[in-house]
Amino acid sequence: MLNRISKLAGRRPHVAVVRLQGMISANGSRGVLSAAGVAPMLNQAFKRGRPVAVALAINSPGGSPVQSSLIGAQIRRLAEEKRVPVHAFVEDVAASGGYWLAASADDIWVDSSSITGSIGVISAGFGFPELLARYGIERRVHTAGEDKSILDPFRPERAEDIERLKSIQARVHSSFIDHVRARRGHKLATDRDLFTGEIFVGEEAVSAGLVDGIDHLVPRMKALYGDKIVFRPFRQRRPLFQRLVPNVLEAGLQGVEERVAWARFGL
Repeated sequence: MLNRISKLAGRRPHVAVVRLQGMISANGSRGVLSAAGVAPMLNQAFKRGRPVAVALAINSPGGSPVQSSLIGAQIRRLAEEKRVPVHAFVEDVAASGGYWLAASADDIWVDSSSITGSIGVISAGFGFPELLARYGIERRVHTAGEDKSILDPFRPERAEDIERLKSIQARVHSSFIDHVRARRGHKLATDRDLFTGEIFVGEEAVSAGLVDGIDHLVPRMKALYGDKIVFRPFRQRRPLFQRLVPNVLEAGLQGVEERVAWARFGL
């Protein structure tokens, strides 16, 4: 009993290091960040052993705005409930939804070559109506409600569909802007528009007020919490079934989508 008490008394304070890496999507497959997928990891990080702080190691090109919002909201709930400070550290990129996650922290630190920003909304796809016509393929769609089949890739685009999509994007963009302003407040530069979807590299993001400075996780945490601080890593775990029986087709399609997302930032 005395040995156990001695060990507890001598336990060194620790920082929980949470890795948030990959695209953000609701599908929850391998290498993807989703609210449901990261929830157990976040709960453990904030609650296990009473950490003095939580450090988010972020490397994400973004993805679903809803999943980004849900993950960011969970980070804030846990931080306020446990009264634990949260620090974000950007690796290659924290753009779009990745920056949404970073902005959920109390401060943001980047490498001199890290990419941040891209505060905007994008929707991309393909259209095949001429290809179908060339091969004599007829598209048959029957709906109840004229707007049920908007943006059908096998039919020519309609102006009213594009207008409706842009209206949706504008509302999502507004929510993104509100989140950044609420979290970064007076730190944001006022002499330029930061919400055009532009990306920022290293010191540019510092000057714009999107991040707090150039630094890396270990030295910054030691500077704040002492050289004897212990780092306890937390990673997202896939369900056992996914680990034992991988879906090759899904993994292949996801790989293409992820490659396109990273390529937008030259990575």
